Amino acid sequence: MIDFLNAIVALSNFVLIPALAYGSQLALGALGVTLIYGILRFSNFAHGDTMAFGTMVVVLVTWAMQAAGISLGPLPTALLALPFGILGAAALVLLTDRAVYRFYREQKAKPVILVIVSMGVMFIYNGITRLIIGPNDQRFADGERFLIGAREFKAMTGLDEGLAIKSTQAITLVTAVIVVALLFWFLNHTRTGKSMRAYSDNEDLALLSGINPERVVMVTWLIVAALATVAGTLYGLDKSFKPFTYFQLLLPIFASAIVGGLGSPLGAIAGGFVIAFSEVGITYAWKKVLVYLLPEQLEPSGLVQLLSTDYKFAVSFVILLIVLLIRPTGLFRGKSV
Repeated sequence: MIDFLNAIVALSNFVLIPALAYGSQLALGALGVTLIYGILRFSNFAHGDTMAFGTMVVVLVTWAMQAAGISLGPLPTALLALPFGILGAAALVLLTDRAVYRFYREQKAKPVILVIVSMGVMFIYNGITRLIIGPNDQRFADGERFLIGAREFKAMTGLDEGLAIKSTQAITLVTAVIVVALLFWFLNHTRTGKSMRAYSDNEDLALLSGINPERVVMVTWLIVAALATVAGTLYGLDKSFKPFTYFQLLLPIFASAIVGGLGSPLGAIAGGFVIAFSEVGITYAWKKVLVYLLPEQLEPSGLVQLLSTDYKFAVSFVILLIVLLIRPTGLFRGKSV
């Protein structure tokens, strides 16, 4: 029984809790992608670098607050800086829409044209972010690092395995639940949210009903900027901030949106957790857990690791390919890719 509990603690420590936090971050990122696809009808390849820009503003404001002696005590100061990051990202995406995307909308350009345009925007965003903050890792977490440490857990329980829960992991889960609840309330219970859903379902009918398309577009970009900044900040607090990392995150984020069902908010959340648990589970070395569960003569000699962590994004790619081949509409029957 003790060995079984040790196995559960090891599994929680290295797979379940990290995957829940990572899945929450991917889900928030995928929600932004799915909103753009569902309402503006194109795949926004600049989404990862929108996350990077918003997070960069949060990092810079956090440093300024820390220099001024402003803090949240045990919580990261970045939570205070988050509204400034959202405002920065919102200004950026609205300016981009006004200067770039609006022209193509008025021309009734095909979605593939907007995808190519968004790739150009992506490179510009990436260049701006690197120019301002540099290409290197930046750490901006402060406050209490752990809610519970491995040594404390061992002392409390008497188990050989210690459970360590980072405060950033707990903040990620709580924030993700609050943000998703607010988004679903907004889409289902406000006039603007209902207008956005109507515009997504049938653009021509929505226009005939008197819905202002420019207002829908503006509100969509504002929500996407908020989701991108929150997701990017939570990821940066949990790991560290590096502009190129957010470009790499684009693959698991798109995989999450497509696996769940592109255009389906519920699908984006489910897809985020499917991708996160797949990535973490497949790249984890299972030896530690199996040593507790198996008899001594059956204990593995190797790491029992299916893939190195260097290949974790390959997991997203393979899952994405399988879903596109077998079920292009995703788990929640979104729009076919």
